[in-house]
Amino acid sequence: MKYIEFGIGNMWIVRTETELADGTEFEEKGIVRPVKFHSFYIRIWIRKTVLIFDFREGFKKTKKSRNTFKIILGIISH
Repeated sequence: MKYIEFGIGNMWIVRTETELADGTEFEEKGIVRPVKFHSFYIRIWIRKTVLIFDFREGFKKTKKSRNTFKIILGIISH
């Protein structure tokens, strides 16, 4: 799966995070093609709380150990 993200809080304003089948992941600057649209999401990370609004999976709220601030618009691609 690929996660194409636009927003503040990451290393780059536009980045692609690729997750491989074995669970490893890596990120690259910009948009890595091809993009096969699966879903759209909004992620708001305030301190240790992460709110995710995914248009396919709905709302999720999680806790992380890292304390940060992010506002991300993202596309999930296969």
